[in-house]
This record gives sequence, structure tokens and C-alpha cells, in this order.
Amino acid sequence: MIKVFDFEKMPVVEIVNEILVDASKRGASDIHFDPLEEYMKVRIRIDGGLIDYASIPNSIKKNLITRIKIISGMNITESRLPQDGAIKTTIQDVSLDLRVSSIPTNEGEKIVIRILDYSMSLAGLDSLGFSESNYKKVLKMIEVPNGIILVTGATGTGKSTTVYSIIQKLNREDTNIITVEDPIEMDIEGVNQIQTNSEIGLDFATALRSILRQDPNIIMVGEIRDTETAKIAVRASITGHLVLSTLHTNNSLNTIERLLDMEVERYLLASSLTGIISQKLARKLCPDCKQKRPTNEYEKNLLKKVLGKDVDYVYSTVGCDKCGNGYHGRIAIHEVLMINQEIKDALSANLSRDKLRELVYQSDVVTLLQDGLEKAVEGETTIEEILKLIELDNDEKYGGTSEYDLKTAIDFTNISHGDKKGNQTTNKNDTIYS
Repeated sequence: MIKVFDFEKMPVVEIVNEILVDASKRGASDIHFDPLEEYMKVRIRIDGGLIDYASIPNSIKKNLITRIKIISGMNITESRLPQDGAIKTTIQDVSLDLRVSSIPTNEGEKIVIRILDYSMSLAGLDSLGFSESNYKKVLKMIEVPNGIILVTGATGTGKSTTVYSIIQKLNREDTNIITVEDPIEMDIEGVNQIQTNSEIGLDFATALRSILRQDPNIIMVGEIRDTETAKIAVRASITGHLVLSTLHTNNSLNTIERLLDMEVERYLLASSLTGIISQKLARKLCPDCKQKRPTNEYEKNLLKKVLGKDVDYVYSTVGCDKCGNGYHGRIAIHEVLMINQEIKDALSANLSRDKLRELVYQSDVVTLLQDGLEKAVEGETTIEEILKLIELDNDEKYGGTSEYDLKTAIDFTNISHGDKKGNQTTNKNDTIYS
């Protein structure tokens, strides 16, 4: 996997081009240039996990950083402050759209390049891995003429992809769509997109106030980051607009609590919130080498408790030339909550968290755990991956289990289904999120 460059013969320009093109072809989402004392380590993130890619000697480290800064429009004389840049170009017939970030560290500047991939957004909403019931709920949500729909999850879990797919679905000739983004990740024909600029005072809240005077049907706010933006977005949804946005929370209940923490009035939230789409990304089993195996006792009990059905066989990783470790690509798991009248009434009445939780998870919502385990049963991912990925709750009524059981489950499945050499098939150092 380690790439070796002839640094004496290859110009820095060619080395940078080769790294960008090769990482893109391998399906990487990010490239990390990590400065160390003796050399610079290059790592790429594939399917959520960082892997070593190359080593850059200190003799050309500065030239390489300068080259990246030049092509991304950064200030090459400034190395003491964080900077952001972008690269949009075609190298070796490969179209690249990249976001670049640099920060100063004690060993020098660290640069991270995010490789933007619009293929999933362009493929449409029906290609994002929604289960049939969740997909119908999303379609029902976006048909509502006003209200706020939130897509939530950690960084790098595909929130922007989902929002852009919804916008593509809603982008019709009779609709005025305006977005406020930081940065604009994908240009969409027929959509008015605004890039925020904090240096001149054009932030989300300022842009939102002006948008309301532009006769919009649909407003997309790239991310709700503060109280002011949250309040304006909620009020905009009440005055006859459909508002789409993203929020960094783990599930539906956390999203409601976060908005209340942002001092959004309960009665406004109750009347404006249409639905919440929470998502995470799990590594997808390689279709060429995945192997069927019997479920162990813990897995049978878990699947029976969470999904309500007996499952005798699931799939596990093997590894082949195409994937290496048994996984290839990633799949989204979702929790889609449509806010019903009972939940609206509970929000207005200031009911306790436990009561609200009961109403949320006794509605027709499919939890992240249920959706993930369903996809594991279907052979799209593994139970080990889902157990590593999801914050399981202590209350088993809502499809959860205890932290002790979770640790036991992961340890047990690792030991029971190790590779032929007796090694664990799950790498504990794998990073789930990008």
C-alpha cells in the first residue's frame, strides 16, 4: 500500500499531482499530510479509516506544502495561522474538487485535503440506502409546503449528500430555492446559492434575514451553528417556507434537546419541526468475498430483541484482492422521525425527557440500531460494525442494550470470528467517521 516516489528525479509539482489523482482513484475521502520530526507522513482515509500512504523527506517537505498552498489559493508566507483553501481542476483526465485546510503544529504545518465526491448526490435520493419505509417517510416530509427538516449526524456522515439529494428532488421550475452555505460544496443549476463570508459580516443569520425578502419557497441553511441561526430558521419555517438544514447530533431525541438548548421557544419548535433524518456511515461488506456464517448466542438474542425475529445466519468479512480487509465502500444507516401531533403536543406541554423519549420511540420510527442490524442481516454490513458505530442506550425497551453487553458483544464476535491466523477481523484502530 505504501507509495514510493523518486524524490531526486520527480519534481514536487508531479509528486503533488500524483498524490491527488491516486488518492481520488482509490476512493479516498481525505488526504492527511502529518509533519513529524524526521519526515512528513502522508495518510489517506478510505471507507472511514486512515491508512499510511507515503513518507515525504524533510528536505522537500516545505516545497510540497508551498505547492499545495499555491494551487489552493492560500497565503504561502503565513505559517502561524490556520488557513482554508480550495482546488478545482483536472489532472490526468481526473476532475478534482478539493477543500484544503492547514493548521500550525509544533512540528510544522499540517495539511488536510478533503476530496469532494458528488456521485451519490447526483444519483438521487433513492440511491442513498434508505429502507423502503424510511424512504416513504422522507418523501412525505418534503411534500409538506412549510416546516423545518433537519439532517443530523457527526462530521463526515454524509449529511450534505442527503441535503443536496433532497434539493435535487425539489428543484423544479416553479420553485425558488435559496441556500446559505459555508462553503458551497456543489453547484446546482437552478438553485441560488450564497457563500458566507465572516470577514465582511455575511454570516448565516445575516444572509437568512435577507433571503426572507427574496420570495423563497425553499431555504437551505448549510448548518445551524448558533442560537440566532436556529431561531431565524425556525421562524422562517413558520412563515410558509420549507427549511432544510444540518445539525451535529446523534439521534432524533438529541436533536430536539439541542434545539431547546439553543433557546428555540417550545411552541415555535412544536409548530415548525416536520421531521429529523439522523444518519451514520457503516463500512460496507465486499460483495465479492463476504461469507455467510451462523449467528452466535449473543447475536441471536440481540436480533430477536431489537428486530423481533430469529436469525440463524449473518455475513462476515473475509478479504480479497479487491477490498483487502473485507469491506469496500460505506453504507448509510438512518433514523427517520416524522413529528406527529402527540410529539408536538408534548413539546408544547414541556413534558419530561423520559416522556418525550417514550413518545418518539413508540412512534413508527426505526432506530439507528434497528436499521443497522436490518442491513447487517441483509448482508450489507456486519453486526460488529454496527455495534462499534452506534451509541447503544441502557433502556432495552427502545432497542438498546447496556454498555457492558456492548463490550462483551464486540469482544465475543471478534474472538469467535477471527481470521484463519487467529487474528481479530475487526481492527480496533479503525476510525469510523471521516
